[in-house]
Amino acid sequence: MKPEGSYARIYAVVCRIPCGRVSTYGAVARVAGLPGRARQVGYALHALSEEEVPWQRVVNARGQISLGAEAGMNSLQRQMLEAEGVSFDDRGRVNLDEFGWRVNPS
Repeated sequence: MKPEGSYARIYAVVCRIPCGRVSTYGAVARVAGLPGRARQVGYALHALSEEEVPWQRVVNARGQISLGAEAGMNSLQRQMLEAEGVSFDDRGRVNLDEFGWRVNPS
């Protein structure tokens, strides 16, 4: 089943984030035309059934992974990002100035 509406817009934005870059939930919401709805981005990513959406490239506004420790998803996300060349500081944060995605209008 193909997602429709706001989830489809969110997935389309996340698919634009290049390898080795990250974006925040809030930025994805803004680009998807859903300003102020960062939580909806989280809900959409949690509901994913397709592995084709690079969900691992979305972090919180502090550059941290927001997934809970359940089933090791936070360490999986970190491993996936590190495999793409994204690094974390000692506090587990991504430097958004260095690795943040600069949105190009399309």
